[in-house]
Amino acid sequence: MRTIKSIAVGVLALAASVAIAQQAPKLAPTLAPTESAEFAPAPPVTPPPQPGGHALTKADVDTWLDGYMPYALHSGDIPGAVVTIVKDGQILTARGFGYADVEKRTPVDPAKTLFRPGSVSKLVTWTAVMQQVEAGKLDLDRDVNTYLDFKIPLRKGQPATLRQIMTHTAGFEEHAKDIIFYDADHLKSLEDYLKSSSPERIYDAGTTPAYSNWATALAGYIVQRVSGEPFDDYVERHIFAPLGMTDSTFRQPLPARLKPQMATGYSKPGKADKFEIVGPAPAGSLSSPGIDMAKFMIAHLQGGELNGNRILSPQTAAAMHNSPLDKVNPYSLIPPLNRMELGFFETNINGHEVVGHLGDTSAFHTSLHLFIDDGVGLYVSFNSPGKQGAVGALRGALFQDFADRYFPSTVKDGQVDKKTAAEHARMMAGLWENSRRSESSFLKAIGLFGQTKVTVGPKGELVVPDLKGLNGRVREWVEIAPFVWREKGGHERLAAKVVDGKVVRWSFDMVSPFMVFDPVPASQSSSWILPALYLSIAVLLLTFLYWPVAWVIRRRYKAPIGVSGRALQAYRATRIMAGLDLVVLVGWMIVVSLLFSSLENLAGAFDVWLWLLQIAGAIIFVGAVLISGWNLWLTWRDGRRWTRKLWSALVFLSTLLVLYVAIVFKLIAMTVSY
Repeated sequence: MRTIKSIAVGVLALAASVAIAQQAPKLAPTLAPTESAEFAPAPPVTPPPQPGGHALTKADVDTWLDGYMPYALHSGDIPGAVVTIVKDGQILTARGFGYADVEKRTPVDPAKTLFRPGSVSKLVTWTAVMQQVEAGKLDLDRDVNTYLDFKIPLRKGQPATLRQIMTHTAGFEEHAKDIIFYDADHLKSLEDYLKSSSPERIYDAGTTPAYSNWATALAGYIVQRVSGEPFDDYVERHIFAPLGMTDSTFRQPLPARLKPQMATGYSKPGKADKFEIVGPAPAGSLSSPGIDMAKFMIAHLQGGELNGNRILSPQTAAAMHNSPLDKVNPYSLIPPLNRMELGFFETNINGHEVVGHLGDTSAFHTSLHLFIDDGVGLYVSFNSPGKQGAVGALRGALFQDFADRYFPSTVKDGQVDKKTAAEHARMMAGLWENSRRSESSFLKAIGLFGQTKVTVGPKGELVVPDLKGLNGRVREWVEIAPFVWREKGGHERLAAKVVDGKVVRWSFDMVSPFMVFDPVPASQSSSWILPALYLSIAVLLLTFLYWPVAWVIRRRYKAPIGVSGRALQAYRATRIMAGLDLVVLVGWMIVVSLLFSSLENLAGAFDVWLWLLQIAGAIIFVGAVLISGWNLWLTWRDGRRWTRKLWSALVFLSTLLVLYVAIVFKLIAMTVSY
């Protein structure tokens, strides 16, 4: 059985939907890259390369990919991938690498093989939202309840708006239930999905980025309501058809004509997955080949138009890619880090303006980047996380290496003096919690084990142990400006927000558009709660085990127990409750471990057990405090030895701490909406 801490780490990885550490099936030698014969190559125009870089031509990028991708797939144990690159309104190259199906040895065809781009699907949903804004049917700054047939509660008198939803600042907590499963019979309509579970708003509107799949599904439902068309029909008619994306669909399960084209996903070693079904469909249910995604990139790079067919006005497309900073859109929350645009998020690199999105299902892992001013788009999708989550590093490395090769940086960083840098690092030290989290369900307890620690190294340098580089080592940070750090030898930046001489928030480029780190309240700090909890569990375990051991000893030596009457009743009841406290805690460990061992289990498979644990906890955790308190009172009143008095106090404090943790971290929240 996993430890509590390892369970928590696994849960966070799944909730965050990134870096799933599982092995892909063993492969035969990777097939030669497959190139589509259906796209028109870019014109043979070779502009001069940027200083220190290579000219972005078909010949050069194909040669580079041929050397890069096969080895990367082999070393990462990844079955297959598709890469498409667009430039100046044309598809520069479209390549398939490895296998769409390992068992059948089916090569990846960039024109036909369907991959699941996960949250990259959101870009289609946001495009649909902006089409309805252009049509005058939606206003980004109105209360979303204007467009709904159920109510999103206000928070501190403030409604949620579509602008906040598109920038992940509407304040919704994390929602994991029904995120991905395989049984089509469990699939709910978009309306039923949203109405069956509404996450709480835990942040004031517009103040804190917290990524939300549920809120994206809500935006898709709003498009459905105001357009009068089912969401799947809408995107096919108004986005896919005009762009010629004939093999793309949000439909689940796949239409019969597309099933033969679907790449097999491999989220576990040696086992092919079934077709993944995404509960919040507009947030991640797209199936699409690489060529279709290339067309989508070109349309956005060309101001909403492809081959004379327009899906957005140039002004609307520009607003999605580079929204102005003003009173209604102050979403550069920690300058100069990357920020959210309208649906896209910045992935700026080497001084170039880049927007895009990442996407992950259990099996498929994707990234899309648009170099806005350069007219270039890069799309890559893999059908497995690979061994030890190798695809996470590969996906990021491919983007960075592409940028370094064709758009190298000519800007040099500054550097803060060592004394000041050491002082700033000390100001960062402490425990921090992720803004993408749950507050109303047992998922909050997962966060207790996932708090991020920031420390200071021996030379006064900033150290964040949880942030590791592509080499697997803890990243080294160099302060390049006040409270702005750059990864040594890398691209990643980390920056902090300082108010009244105190660091109040920080993040780093990869996640800053939709996730920040805030100080952990002292009342919820794992620095004291976890040691105290482990000590309490030890006390309760010893208390329970001492009972049968003492009985055997007394029986052998015919020794009296030393208490009688109510004191004896309290003595026995305390030990029973100590054991029951432990049973409930172990029950939580087992259920959470099983629940997150497969995303499919998040589709309500353990609801009965969750109810039983919460009901049992409410009775047992409270009862244990009352009974151990009764035992404490009798022990001290009866004038027993100081050792018994001390132990009775420790038992009482232990049960009290367990109850505190259960209340604060929602183990008795009485809900299966998570």
